[in-house]
Amino acid sequence: MILSFRNLEAIVLTLSIWFAWQQGASQEKSQEKPKETAPAAEPAKSEAAEKKNPVKPTPENLAAAKKFFGYDCAMCHGASGDGKGDLAASMGLKMKDWNDSTTLSALSDSEIFEVIEKGKGKMTGEGDRVPAEMVWKLVNYVRAFAKQKTPAAP
Repeated sequence: MILSFRNLEAIVLTLSIWFAWQQGASQEKSQEKPKETAPAAEPAKSEAAEKKNPVKPTPENLAAAKKFFGYDCAMCHGASGDGKGDLAASMGLKMKDWNDSTTLSALSDSEIFEVIEKGKGKMTGEGDRVPAEMVWKLVNYVRAFAKQKTPAAP
């Protein structure tokens, strides 16, 4: 029996599809979880969530954080932390005003650290690009915004 080129193409195509299907089916089986597993433990809190800020808000540390903030954060959060940066305005983002102490009072230092490190929403986190010490300095700097604003007279 002599196979024509067309018949050979059909056989090769059929075998290719069958192998691809078999490979996909075996990957699905390997990704299935066993049915008899122990209940999942609660996710562990990140290391930062359990830590207190080890960096003191000294003038030197705040100056270093101010410089970093000016390069990397002010474009969205505004130079004074008011949330009115140029990039945020052009993207139509509504940013929080860090000058308002009530905005910050709901957040712990470790929560602010996590947002800076991991990001939130459209904000990209600093991740491994910035040492943890600088992130803690930024936490102090963000907290300083609310302290700089003088309260209005009643």
